[in-house]
Amino acid sequence: MRAEQILPDHVDQTDFNGVTIRKGTVAAFLANARIWIDAASNEAAREEAAADIVEALPALRAIGLFDVLDIRDARLRTWVDTQ
Repeated sequence: MRAEQILPDHVDQTDFNGVTIRKGTVAAFLANARIWIDAASNEAAREEAAADIVEALPALRAIGLFDVLDIRDARLRTWVDTQ
């Protein structure tokens, strides 16, 4: 399956298992995860990344991201599991 079969170029979001998924949700999660695990990130950046991750979790779970992929960083994985 190709990306455009899930979300064609002219579509920015879709409903999946009752949850609205925006184009870019997975990429945003990855960017925020990198900030969250980076020891050089300041506390404000880490808190903002954490809030954005929490907001994205229903969409990520709806598409089954964590059913297929594991978060490699143990601290982040544990934190995500408790959210």
